[in-house]
Amino acid sequence: MDYRMSELDLFLFNEGKLKEAYKHFGAHLIKDDKGIITGVRFTVYAPHAKIVSVVGDFNFWDSRTHVLEKIDASGVYSLFIAGLSEWARYKYCIVTSYGQTIFKADPYAYFSDNRPETASKVYDIEGYEWHDESYLSQRRQNNPFMEKLSIYEVHLGSWMTKPDGSFHKYNELVDYLIPYVKAHGFSHIELMPIVEHPLDESWGYQGTGYYSATSRYGVPKDLMYFVDTCHKENIGVIIDWVPGHICKDAHGLYMFDGEPLYEYNDVNIRENVVWGTVNLDLGKGVTKSFLISNAYFWMQYFHVDGFRLDAVSNILYYLGNSAIGTNFGGVEFLRNLSWAIKEYDHSVLLFAEDSTTFPKLTGSVLDGGVGFDYKWNMGWMNDTLKYFEKDPIYRKYHHDLITFGMVYQYSERFVLPLSHDEVVHGKRSLVSKMPGDYWQKFANYRLLMGLMFTHPGKKLIFMGGEFAQMHEWKDKEELDWFLLEYPLHERANRFVRDLIQVYNHHPALFEYDHDPRGFRWIDQTNYNQSVFSFVRFGREQDSFVVVVLNMTPNAFEDFVLGVPQEGSYEEILNSDKEIYGGSNIFNGLPLESFKEANHGFENSIRIKVSPLAAIIFEYHPVNIRVKEAKEV
Repeated sequence: MDYRMSELDLFLFNEGKLKEAYKHFGAHLIKDDKGIITGVRFTVYAPHAKIVSVVGDFNFWDSRTHVLEKIDASGVYSLFIAGLSEWARYKYCIVTSYGQTIFKADPYAYFSDNRPETASKVYDIEGYEWHDESYLSQRRQNNPFMEKLSIYEVHLGSWMTKPDGSFHKYNELVDYLIPYVKAHGFSHIELMPIVEHPLDESWGYQGTGYYSATSRYGVPKDLMYFVDTCHKENIGVIIDWVPGHICKDAHGLYMFDGEPLYEYNDVNIRENVVWGTVNLDLGKGVTKSFLISNAYFWMQYFHVDGFRLDAVSNILYYLGNSAIGTNFGGVEFLRNLSWAIKEYDHSVLLFAEDSTTFPKLTGSVLDGGVGFDYKWNMGWMNDTLKYFEKDPIYRKYHHDLITFGMVYQYSERFVLPLSHDEVVHGKRSLVSKMPGDYWQKFANYRLLMGLMFTHPGKKLIFMGGEFAQMHEWKDKEELDWFLLEYPLHERANRFVRDLIQVYNHHPALFEYDHDPRGFRWIDQTNYNQSVFSFVRFGREQDSFVVVVLNMTPNAFEDFVLGVPQEGSYEEILNSDKEIYGGSNIFNGLPLESFKEANHGFENSIRIKVSPLAAIIFEYHPVNIRVKEAKEV
């Protein structure tokens, strides 16, 4: 058999333009005309190697038995082994140019041994029967920027474990995670990295098998079933993806053929000393082909709805440091990645986890932008948490921490993230960050959630944040589900569920997230009372809600607020209600506006402002016939 790549494929691979490299490299089951497996083809790229062989249980790990043929001068090696079948364990044995013998997992392996084992496994990636055509069709018709987007970030290993502490499999989590997410109203699940990785404590951010869904949670087709079921329930799946750096474990991509192959040659920009990782050289053609093909792979075989790219600053700038200089190879890679993803499917979303001010990150590639759909608003997250950690008595001196975000809100398309990074390594959980006694902590927590879901920008919450987990995230234990048996946590969770339902059913809260037409301050200068008020507008006429946020434990009984139009204003959510654990100060019947100029509007309403509360009012136009009857 001849497994030589065409000259065009080899050219594209080396130029960084081969988008389906996984169809050429890796271990592929070969079948005859009747569909019967006849053996396995192994193909690997190792340009600096002297000898490459494949070893495994099938040849007692003897490197002399199955030596690969160098089928191209650029360094492509291939071999067909008859009689091998699925699940065969293997590695590549590489004799380097300086005579060292090293053993490497397959960079393009579809499956891997469960840690601490490090071998690759032959796996048949083909054949899963999908049932998500309707979902994908609808996804491709939507304008994602005007749709609701609320993301539940999940670490599969610690969301829920079995009684013995072991992991649930992908197909087992279908019965628990998906109904839970649907009941809360989240639109998407974001999975922390699920590529194969050797160390649990890295949470997947230091990968070794980019094409291998981690074996911790089952086989790849179990993951396909998980995504398929999510789509059946109208839930999207975003995967956390790390194209910038890799771990240095001996069996991984690091120094794959004895020399820097995918990473930088220059040690000064190759090593991330703090992380203990190595930066991939995104200017190299083979690295670009490897990664862009990997994005294609996850879209083709797993139907993912989006990619959240980790540590984008480390791609935009050398070592993530703008003082060292812009990494133009990294920037160009991101543009090529965006272009390739949108070429494959325009509805697949691309998210940047980035804290820099690099311009036009979410701008179109055609207009000179980088091409992301969304950027995590790290500034909003840092300012907001800094504000909420302060005792309410001092908040009036830090009022601009809440208002400043609107100064740059429309410079990019933003996601507001309260992610895993904010509830780990001594940073405390969301509710534990809050000042005051237990009542005030939970009131502040609900207020924070209210601010997040009414502020322009899409939403992301890390698991446990939706029921106010007290402890930091513990990556080796499941979430503290027992807390839902306690009233404060059950009521906090009820508030989040209701808040998301209000968000989902009021387009004014999401349609114009990235358009100045969707937001107007009512009063952003009320420093002394620490009360913020604003309007969120939707596309339809008279589609708007009024939001009031009281950042202190003081209640205001007769608070006058300017409103955009004459009509009635119905309180549809108040975080201070007793059912949520509050003091039960709320506005009952719809409030009729009256003619009085306030806050730049001709009409006003008189409301009760609850302590440490988020309040949302829905506008109802004035009934003309009722108005005429009153005037008569």
